[in-house]
Amino acid sequence: MKQTKLLQRKRRKIRIRKKINGTADRPRLVVYRSNMHVYAQIVDDLTGNTLVSSSSLCLSKTGEKVAANKDTATKVGRDVAAKAKEKAIEVVVFDRNGYLYHGCVKALAEGAREGGLKF
Repeated sequence: MKQTKLLQRKRRKIRIRKKINGTADRPRLVVYRSNMHVYAQIVDDLTGNTLVSSSSLCLSKTGEKVAANKDTATKVGRDVAAKAKEKAIEVVVFDRNGYLYHGCVKALAEGAREGGLKF
């Protein structure tokens, strides 16, 4: 079977998800990036509920100029952290979703840390 980038990412994702799990006290911060946008959401895996979400798409609706780059990812991280603070979420488990911890994923994580999330 040919090893495509997508297949490799899906395998990494499965390997990561075996080890991490979001609970009510420590939900999971999930990152998804496409070619156009960056998405982040905080999920409680026990109930299957999304507690907080943010994306570059949401930020563009508020009038900010966004592109799929590290600056936008940092803004998304800060935004999801601010929304999490409103719901009294301070500690999360970071799920990079099979992506390498580099570039936009790293910028989003650093933005969330700047916003006050601990992981």
